[in-house]
Amino acid sequence: MRQCARFPRSSAGAAALALALSLSACGGGTGSAGGDDGRIHVLVYGDATNKVEKQLIADFNKTSDVKAVLDTIPGADYQAKLQTIINSKQAPDIFFNWGGGSIKPFVEAGLLLPLDDFIAKDPGLKKKFLPSVFNSAVVDGKAYGIPMRGTQPVLLFSNKKVLKDAGVRQPETWQDLLAAVKKLKAEGVTPIALGGGDKWPTLMWFEYLYDRVAGPGLFQKALDGDKEAWAGAGSRKALGMLRDLADAGAFGTNYDSVKFTDQGSPTLLANGKAGFELMGSWEYATQQDSHPEFAEKNLGYSAFPTVEGGKGDPRNLVGNTNNFYSVLKKTKHPEAVAEFLKLQYSDKFVKAQLGVGNLPTTTNTEKFLDTAASPHFAHFQYDLVKKAPDFQLSWDQAYPQKATTSMYQAVQRFLNGGLDEDGFIKAMQALPTS
Repeated sequence: MRQCARFPRSSAGAAALALALSLSACGGGTGSAGGDDGRIHVLVYGDATNKVEKQLIADFNKTSDVKAVLDTIPGADYQAKLQTIINSKQAPDIFFNWGGGSIKPFVEAGLLLPLDDFIAKDPGLKKKFLPSVFNSAVVDGKAYGIPMRGTQPVLLFSNKKVLKDAGVRQPETWQDLLAAVKKLKAEGVTPIALGGGDKWPTLMWFEYLYDRVAGPGLFQKALDGDKEAWAGAGSRKALGMLRDLADAGAFGTNYDSVKFTDQGSPTLLANGKAGFELMGSWEYATQQDSHPEFAEKNLGYSAFPTVEGGKGDPRNLVGNTNNFYSVLKKTKHPEAVAEFLKLQYSDKFVKAQLGVGNLPTTTNTEKFLDTAASPHFAHFQYDLVKKAPDFQLSWDQAYPQKATTSMYQAVQRFLNGGLDEDGFIKAMQALPTS
């Protein structure tokens, strides 16, 4: 999961060509890690929060002899695109990732630079971040990532006007949500906007329900190689609840043709065509950028509903613990890279990220929460993250990249009725865990 955008899957050749075009279009072209052009190239997800990266690079370039260039990749499946260039002449010096399983293959291939020497010279690169977050990019005892952007829990967003008109409140329990679905459907509104065409937004519903019903232990067992975990009673109960939700018409009838990445699902929410959307906290920045009046007046949000009798703590979160910058071992400008990374814990960085709705995980974040674009939203997120007993990394980032396509197909086919419970369980049991 992904931050606000993904790339459609394509052949490696088409992917490389598309990437070359997108990089040259945004001022990049060839990264210095693969072929030195005298600059450092910073590759990031193309989305509404790029304004912060642009600002930081402009500040960096005012004082650095080695200039930095921001390259962005718009669309879906950033991780798959990255794999086509990371060992080529187009490789960046620094690249955006999710830590964990998203970078482990690169570490094992010897492509990444351990950052321990950088940290030894500037301890702030580690001490200025919350330890639990920083450690998400530690592989085999070595640091391979510096936190950037912020933590991104998945939240239940809503259109407050639509809910009010239908006599619905923000749901606190699963039963509240089912009741809301019924009322919204009666009003002719799609109860829940779902960008099923991207597949990963559908995955969020599975992640939360599995956590609420069975607790985080089930997924961790499966990730550790215990394939039978998928066949347990908790798994079947969560799947039954998902089926009930879909059969109740919660997502409408054409959700597999709607996408988040082309503004489809957030626009449904903003324009009053839907009541809810389950999405990462970047939804706020997306709405602020594309529908600022809605973001200011009618964008509601809450934690995922509780499930009565569930084993998962209702304070648990799922999503992206943080995004990270990692560095290619073959960068020609390690000193400039180290200086650039220092910006990620600066006061200016924190305030800029809060300004677009992101929540940085630096140790100095809390004192700036009241400067955020929405102080209430910033405090809300911060309290959720601070109090969560468990923050489960999104399934598609926790599993190896080679498992992603099969995982997406399984959740999509189950929700639209193409797989029954046994079929879904078999598909998940077949996923590679290493």
